[in-house]
Amino acid sequence: MVNKRGFTLIELVLAVAILALLGTIAAATHKTHAKKAREAVLRHNLMQIRTVLDQYNNDKGNYPPSLDTLTEEGYLREIPMDPITKSRESWEVEYETDYDDQDSNYEPGVFDVHSGSEDRALDGTYYYEW
Repeated sequence: MVNKRGFTLIELVLAVAILALLGTIAAATHKTHAKKAREAVLRHNLMQIRTVLDQYNNDKGNYPPSLDTLTEEGYLREIPMDPITKSRESWEVEYETDYDDQDSNYEPGVFDVHSGSEDRALDGTYYYEW
């Protein structure tokens, strides 16, 4: 009599279940790491734009009327992309409010910028609050 060796159905099901569990854990970890990377890029891009806004204000004595002014006048090569919305057009700009009302020709400039995304970050805050 020949002794045939092989796997039982239970062993195969158990092996497939373990592989599926490991795959699920790996996919969730990858998704979290990808989101952390996008958040890091968002923080960097916000810092870059805010720094350039301050440089423009120091040079000109006022804030720029739009973000496009920063590229037109050579402060930036291009407007950085919002990695959350994957767009250069979705930045939410905040205009200055503490300017002198006496000068009727003065138009308030872009004082700050935020992401246009309404999603939540990994820390629970909204991206548009950054």
